[in-house]
Amino acid sequence: MLLAAALGALHSLPFVYTHQWWLQPAAVALLAWRVSRATPLRAAAIGEVFGTAWLATGTWWLFISLHRYGELPAWLAVLAVALLSALLSLYLAAAMAAFARWRSGHAGRDALLFAAVWLLAELARGVIFTGFPWIASGYAHVDGPLGTLAPWIGAYGIGFVAAALAAWLALYKSRSWRSWAAPVIGCGALMIAAQLVGPGQFTKPTGTLSLTLLQGNVSQDEKFSLEEMPKALAWAREKLLAARGDLVVAPETVIPLLPDQLAHFEPGYWESLLQHFQSGQQAALIGLPLGDETVGYTNSAAGISAGTANAPGGFYRYDKHHLVPFGEFIPTGFRWFTQLMNIPLGDFARGPVTAPSFTVRQERVAANICYEDLFGEELAARFADPATAPTIFANISNIGWFGDTIAVDQHLQISRMRTLEFQLPMIRSTNTGATVVIDPSARVTFALAPHTQGVLEANVQGREGLTPFAWWAARFGLWPLLLVAVAIVAAFALAFRRRR
Repeated sequence: MLLAAALGALHSLPFVYTHQWWLQPAAVALLAWRVSRATPLRAAAIGEVFGTAWLATGTWWLFISLHRYGELPAWLAVLAVALLSALLSLYLAAAMAAFARWRSGHAGRDALLFAAVWLLAELARGVIFTGFPWIASGYAHVDGPLGTLAPWIGAYGIGFVAAALAAWLALYKSRSWRSWAAPVIGCGALMIAAQLVGPGQFTKPTGTLSLTLLQGNVSQDEKFSLEEMPKALAWAREKLLAARGDLVVAPETVIPLLPDQLAHFEPGYWESLLQHFQSGQQAALIGLPLGDETVGYTNSAAGISAGTANAPGGFYRYDKHHLVPFGEFIPTGFRWFTQLMNIPLGDFARGPVTAPSFTVRQERVAANICYEDLFGEELAARFADPATAPTIFANISNIGWFGDTIAVDQHLQISRMRTLEFQLPMIRSTNTGATVVIDPSARVTFALAPHTQGVLEANVQGREGLTPFAWWAARFGLWPLLLVAVAIVAAFALAFRRRR
């Protein structure tokens, strides 16, 4: 159990230090070796401990939002993070039990079974109860050789391949060192080949936009403070109106009030922004809440340009589709838990999954808000019609809830994986970081230092075209991966019954 916990903690490191990508398959290889020698019940316990340590060490920053901002007692915040990690690890526990029960004893075949149950566990965590795919195993390979597979099979597919290779190394048995070297050389050759061949080029350049990206660095405990809010709003308006870029982007809830509330708090504020961007050559994408009691409230991005003057409200509107549990909606049966916290929680309505893009100088800018860029399959839904498919992703975020922690670096790696999957650039304007521009090869080309207040002047080149991942995920979502994994597991289960 101690070994499983240590391996799980080790497994969380490459999601921040991506040059250490090899730690991910190394930890999984040792996990596969250990569960291959265990009974199903003990394998489940090993998987549970590994998964709990992986998630708890990788998402410990949830403690900050619960304790510092939510004012939960420290012991209760620690317990909440631990329980969440343990509950989500039940999927991995079930996967390891299935592997221990149905494995055949043949290294190659068992590696395939291990990868299939690993994939099923990751898909379950990423989808069930709206999903929490943070630090899914594929994200560790953004800078590794398996990252070249992203435009073909996406992050979950990379996790499957990494698990198969790791298990093959771990399960191969031979008394001859020369024979044992075969899987080592084979895995190395596959990774070198992937690196040399590269991901392929499925998209081509379109136009170039100059950018102005804002990073307000507003502390979460000051965001709704009546004393501090006017300063933050004044800074945002000043920088928005003074911006020089073709597209000016401000973070999620940079304006934390509804336009009607804003009119009472800062008269003329919203109108001045509408007038400025509707009458000029620039466009702005600004995060704020929208809606009313009748239609519901949304966490939104408003796009303002000369072309939106006749749109409803005078702006393009993107409403967040994938909401954060407890932060933006309260799961059934958990209102008692949210009532323990002193956090201004939202109960937002969902926007459509296939929202149209915001057109800026013929570039189709696909907005997504914070947590949404974890769900590549949902972003892929916008590529169903190549004629209207995005040419640029724009993520606006506020993870000030989690302080100066590894959450910023982890979220950056997630965004970088999306650029590899779709071979499109991603621009990110965030409250506390990472405010960056990422090119289609996942390279950060412009960046502001996290946890500083500033403005980033940059440029981005749009791209058009469909990667294989964009094509199949737009049509079928994650079903192809699920069906492959289920078919493999079902074949092993049937073979096990026949052996009995």
